[in-house]
This record gives sequence, structure tokens and C-alpha cells, in this order.
Amino acid sequence: IKQQSISSLGVLKRNYSKVYPTAAKAVEDIPAGSTVLFGGFGLCGIPEGLINAVSENSGINKLTAVSNNAGIDGIGLGKLLNTRQVKRMVSSYVGENKEFARQYLSGELEVELMPQGTLAEKIRAGGAGIPAFYTATGFGTAIQHGGTPIKYNKDGTAGIEASPREVREFNGRHYLMEQSIVGDYALIKAWKADELGNLVFRESANNFNGPMATAAKTTIVEVEELVPVGELRPSEIHIPGIHVHRIVKNSNCQKRIEKLTVRNEGEMESDVAPAMLKRIRIIKRAAREFSDGMYANLGIGIPMLASNYIAPGITVHLQSENGILGLGPFPAKDKVDADLINAGKETVTVLPGGSFFSSDTSFAMIRGSRLDLTILGAMEVSQTGDLANWIIPGKMVKGMGGAMDLVSAANTKVVVTMDHCSKDGAPKILKQCTLPLTGVACVDRIITDKCVFDVMPGRGLLLRELAKGVTVEEVRSSTDCDFEVDGEVSETF
Repeated sequence: IKQQSISSLGVLKRNYSKVYPTAAKAVEDIPAGSTVLFGGFGLCGIPEGLINAVSENSGINKLTAVSNNAGIDGIGLGKLLNTRQVKRMVSSYVGENKEFARQYLSGELEVELMPQGTLAEKIRAGGAGIPAFYTATGFGTAIQHGGTPIKYNKDGTAGIEASPREVREFNGRHYLMEQSIVGDYALIKAWKADELGNLVFRESANNFNGPMATAAKTTIVEVEELVPVGELRPSEIHIPGIHVHRIVKNSNCQKRIEKLTVRNEGEMESDVAPAMLKRIRIIKRAAREFSDGMYANLGIGIPMLASNYIAPGITVHLQSENGILGLGPFPAKDKVDADLINAGKETVTVLPGGSFFSSDTSFAMIRGSRLDLTILGAMEVSQTGDLANWIIPGKMVKGMGGAMDLVSAANTKVVVTMDHCSKDGAPKILKQCTLPLTGVACVDRIITDKCVFDVMPGRGLLLRELAKGVTVEEVRSSTDCDFEVDGEVSETF
């Protein structure tokens, strides 16, 4: 019996190979109606060769596509949306794909939106054989209550709605139960692989590729470099080959950059538009929230720009949800790297001592309150610190991204930066938010172009600071709720 067993292993070694000659061959048996996990973040680390092969096989259709993003028009998963091969998208942030929004709002596409960290953990847990877990993310929001349209009818009413979540209390906090995700197939991208399927990712292209590699019945990986067994050091392998079933080499992969962003060395504040000058006022004030040695996450837009005004002598460790700790400034033109982007899909650099990791590890840091501070934008904030910043029902479909996870961390200070009023002059600080919530009673401080409010638990808003030239009366007339005034309030920025 022992002799026969050894002989069988020898035959397996001689005849079985995980390496496929083409992407088309690797995906050809994916049946219609499959649940497929697609790796990548934005356009960084997407398995574009495998996606192209799927798009050229019309028999692979009616897919449930699980992906953090939906690509952009005609690129990445945007290509499969154009060919109508996707029935349902399970995603976190889809703001850059206009065709996606059109199909969803017209009732052609089913869409299940969820917090980015919840999506990452659903995938990680699925790969670990854990059927469900509890998270504080989304408590008090539409994620808990359900009812968000998954599919619209032609008349604009909801045809399919998201289900409510089970809630349990642990140690005085409320948590939602989330069921894990296991794919029929995972299509992912790696930098290097050996013939056993051991994988190495490059820089921020790890993102969702890492957890997705472990969470499917069949994992198909597209790689830039295929090396012999033994060439990869065991210590550099990110995903062991036990998780990988098929390998395709793509030596001519086109690494696209969604938002090419470079350093403008000579730009002065006097060169920018008046509207931007108003925002620079907010940005500079937000930068005063940093302290030496702090770990912080900065949201897309105004918050991220605060890193340009960190005071000399202060070291702040900036974290990005897509798997970076130690973000540096935007790169010079000759240092741009398509594998190195932030959560806003902008090209960035990493400082000495920085590190890369997968999306599930990133959100473990966030939910575990390893961050001291998060700064993010808002559409609305209530007098009790409720936050709304992710959707305008029936009009704007972007998704919540990582915001719900960031504001749910128990011991992380949450600072909102925003224009005090909308473009039409309507207040954005309200008695109660009118838009779907990102978080309940989660905001600690609000910084606008007019003032700084602190949210005082059980009391409401306290006016702490004024912008130069702004009076308390002006703040009252542009704020749609009552607030207290600190006895030492003064113009500070």
C-alpha cells in the first residue's frame, strides 16, 4: 500500500500542472450564474487579462460579481457591465463608473452595497470557514435596518430590498451579524507566482487580492512573473499555493492609473481659485488636529490635503484603507508607480518605515481602534454627531467605502471637514440628518469654513472657534440647530 501511494504521488507530480496556457482556457468552464470574486482596488491589481477573457466568452453570464469597485467605464469590471454579463454587483464603492450607476438606477443591475471593511472581513471569514461574525460597523444605519434598494423597478420603486441585520450586544456595544462570502471562483492578480501557486503581491496591489485568493472553490490567478519552484523565499510568500488552483502568466499586462496625481513643487496659494482658498482654510485648521507619533486615516479630498500642512517636527503615520501604513507625499512625475495608490486611487509614495498589507488586515487595524484619528468629509452632520456622506437615494450612487468602518471604531477620534453650507446656501449642520446615515453619534469635531464645533455627548454642539471675519451671529444664521458657545470662543484660523 505504501509503494502504491508513493507511485500515485509521482504520477500526480508528472501530469498535474496549475499553469494554464491562456486566460481563455483558464476561465472557459465558469458556468453562468456563478459567484465570482474579482481582486483589485480601483484599477490597481485588477486581473485585467482574466476579465478580458471572461468578456470574450458570452456563455459566462448572469454573474454575481464580488468586487470592492466596479471598474470604470469600459475598463476592468466596467467591461463586463458593458457586455451585460453581470447580474448582481456586491461592492463597497462604485463612484467612478457612470454606466454602473445608469444600469442600477434604471433597474437593469442588482447592487448590494456594504462597508468596505465588512466586505473584506466577509471574504476573509469565508476563506477561513467561518460562516458569520459580528461587527459594530453599520449599527443604526440602513445596513442594520435594511430597505436599501438592491434592484429598482422601471418606475423607480424598489423591486428587491436589502434585508435587516440581526443585532446583539457585547460589553455594552451593539453589533450586527454579517454572513461570510465564499465564491465559486476568484479571479485575482499577483506580481509573482511559482508553479505551485505560491503568490507574492507588489506594494498596494495586495488589497483585496490576498483575502479573495483564499475564499473561493476555484482560485485563478494572473501573474506578471512565473518562476520555478524554490526561487521564492518562504518568508516573502503572501499566499501559500494551497489556495491557488490555476495560474496564467500575463507578460504584457497594462497597468492603468485611475487618478494620476503628482507633486506640484512650485504651486503657491496665490495661484489657486477663491473656492479652493476657502477650503485651504479648512485644511490648515484640520492639520492642527495632528500630534507627534499619531496614527491617522485621511479621507478623500479635503482631509487628504491636510497632510500637506503637518507642522515641522511632527511625525504622523498615515494609513490608507487599501493596505498602506506610512503614506508619503504625491510622487514626482518620474516616480509614479501604478502599484502604489491611496484609497482615493491617487498615485502616492511611502515613507521609510512604511508597510503594505491586505485590505482585511487594514480594516482589522481600523475596527480595532489602532488609529488615533480619522478625518473625513460629510454631506450632513446632526447636532448629536450623526454623519451622512455616502448616498443620495435615487440620484447619487457612490457607496460608503471605508467610512462606516472608520467612524465605528470605539476609540478613534472622528473629525469632519466640510463647507458649512451647500452651494445653494442651505445649512449642512442640522437638527437631524435627512440623508441615509454613515454612523450614529460618531462625530467628535466639525471643522467648516466658518467655525469649529465639538459634539458634546448628551448636550449637542459647542462652538469652540471662529474663522477670521466670522461672527457667532453668522454661524447661527447658517446652522440649522441650536448650539452652545464656549466662553472663550475667538477667531483662531
